[in-house]
Amino acid sequence: MTPVRPTYSVNIAGLQRELPLFSIAPHLSIAVLNLLGDTELVEACAVALAKKLDGTDFDILVTAEAKSIPLAHAMSVVTKKPYVILRKAYKPYMGVALTSETLSITTGHPQMLYLDEKDHNMLKGRKVALMDDVISTGSTLQGMQQLMEKAGAEIVATLAVFTEGDNDWSGIIALGNLPLFKD
Repeated sequence: MTPVRPTYSVNIAGLQRELPLFSIAPHLSIAVLNLLGDTELVEACAVALAKKLDGTDFDILVTAEAKSIPLAHAMSVVTKKPYVILRKAYKPYMGVALTSETLSITTGHPQMLYLDEKDHNMLKGRKVALMDDVISTGSTLQGMQQLMEKAGAEIVATLAVFTEGDNDWSGIIALGNLPLFKD
């Protein structure tokens, strides 16, 4: 039986969703946005974020796996720009991959990001828009930025469905901000 969880109600790109609250540390919970399987929400967010990117000159969308992959695909369809996925596990077919370490708020431990050899070649000298589902601490974003620097790509925009918490997210294009829940 699935436990009944408290939720946080949000309106995202004109759609209402109840985001479940999960404890990530003593006395700290977050509202979890999970785009996986929610095609209606993914497509609405892609259209809304693409509108916010209107007039931005970029060549490629870049995100980290996993929950933002469907958003990257939908954004690619809307903007007619290709996308690159930064992986969290190395596979031999990735060749000589570039790496960066991050610390995700949802896992609580260091993770690696890998840029596939073929994608490294595609990014060199190109303008990129970094994207994620939720930017919480900025650690994944920092890892993505490091990989773009190593790849020789120029970051021209950073976007997310939501930012989270009270940090200064003024440089992020987002559809909203989620609070942290402290008890």
